Amino acid sequence: MTDPTPTRAHAAGYRLELRGVSKVYPSVVANDSIDLAVSPGEIHAVLGENGAGKSTLMKIIYGVTRPSAGQLLWEGRAVEIESPAQARSLGIGMVFQHFSLFETLTVVENVALAMPGKPDLTTLSRQIDEVSERYGLPIDPRRHVHALSVGERQRVEIIRCLLLQPRLLIMDEPTSVLTPQAVRKLFETLRQLSVEGCSILYISHKLDEIQALCHTATVLRGGKVTGHCVPSRESPESMARLMIGKDLPMCEHGKPASSGETRLRLAGLSHASPDPFGTDLRDLHLEVRAGEIVGIAGVSGNGQQELMTALSGEEPIAEKHPVQICGIEAGRLSPDQRRRLGMSFVPEDRLGRGAVPDLSLTDNAILTAARTRRFVSRGFLRFGRARRFAEDCIERFNVKCSGANAAAKSLSGGNLQKFIIGREVLQDPKLLICAQPTWGVDVGAAAFIRQSLINMRDRGCAILVLSEELDELFEVCDRIAVIAKGRLSPALPVAETSVETVGVWMSGMWPGAEAQATASEKADA
Repeated sequence: MTDPTPTRAHAAGYRLELRGVSKVYPSVVANDSIDLAVSPGEIHAVLGENGAGKSTLMKIIYGVTRPSAGQLLWEGRAVEIESPAQARSLGIGMVFQHFSLFETLTVVENVALAMPGKPDLTTLSRQIDEVSERYGLPIDPRRHVHALSVGERQRVEIIRCLLLQPRLLIMDEPTSVLTPQAVRKLFETLRQLSVEGCSILYISHKLDEIQALCHTATVLRGGKVTGHCVPSRESPESMARLMIGKDLPMCEHGKPASSGETRLRLAGLSHASPDPFGTDLRDLHLEVRAGEIVGIAGVSGNGQQELMTALSGEEPIAEKHPVQICGIEAGRLSPDQRRRLGMSFVPEDRLGRGAVPDLSLTDNAILTAARTRRFVSRGFLRFGRARRFAEDCIERFNVKCSGANAAAKSLSGGNLQKFIIGREVLQDPKLLICAQPTWGVDVGAAAFIRQSLINMRDRGCAILVLSEELDELFEVCDRIAVIAKGRLSPALPVAETSVETVGVWMSGMWPGAEAQATASEKADA
């Protein structure tokens, strides 16, 4: 592992300096007199819980948000960054946690919007191919963004920034949905950029990444700077204490009770992706029983998105029997009909499918819980009941916001994730299907969410978790399967497998995979 020791270039003067920067909203102080400095070639981490003010601060630097007070200095000169275009002209690039992509445009068209002038799309496509190959971030420039998985959209954001050759690169949770191999390749890239003099501001809740990559770190809590550290001299546990002010909670995962009835059965699920660049599902077999958590691992873009839309009912399949929920053949049922059977659903895209950004938390609660929590009486919505449910969710899942009337888009990514998880958990479902449950969530909240899933299992809920975080799957799951190229491996008990074995299976190399592929190809013929 490369020693994350600052280079001597850091002594040459600051590339960016913040002096007393504050951002005050009507209901909250997001940043309170923040001082921060980044030198040329320095990889500087910004640590903090969800809602600590990290993303707001990065948006101020990138020109998305105007500060209420304070001063920004760029290479010793005071500047007012009024727009992302001005930030890019200075040499500042940013990879957002919530993607800033137009879904109806292709990858190359989205990248072109961030480039100066009017680039030729054919030439730009070749450049995207070159950068994606060089940095191990494969993406097809011709694909439309709406057809991409969260992990693939993350790659687009990173490639778009790298093409601009920034002098300061801001990365907000850049590895949250990347594979371990892609993360290692990205770190090689960031270290090379650092050697070449590029400054990097790095936000991540993965403290082992911070420890391995970053030279220095600034800790925020409640919008204020509460400390500094050199990550290589700390442990993930000590950095967690700096962030949350207490020891990191650990999940209690006992042995599951004897499994009950089958709540989800995939009986030879095959489905052609409507996207020409998508992944077809081929003869998937799986059972999830009451009182167990089954995890599905895999590299982003191997059929996870297609599987989730088939399970949720967003895209009904041709036949009804391949998807069975609580004993009912549900393949052609709508999302609402599946929810009536006792299913709850947490999608991976929290602001695209999990919540409506402009609606309040109360209204977002109504969207999925109106029937199960009896928000409707004689054709009228009971807004008081819905508001109390939203407030209960906010309190029990420690969602930092201004209240139940806060717009979903006003919450930090991690706090919105906690609200969506809480909204589904508090409906007490028979079956919970959950994708990327702790994406962009701080270490304390991630532990709380994982424990909540385990507690639901212990109450008899059947849970299916899709995640690209192998550590997370091994922490919460009773059995783990792998999806690769649209095919699903057998699900093995966690005690009978390992991270290394699952990593090999993610390439499609599990026992019997070739025979499985041959059988499905014959069936297609």
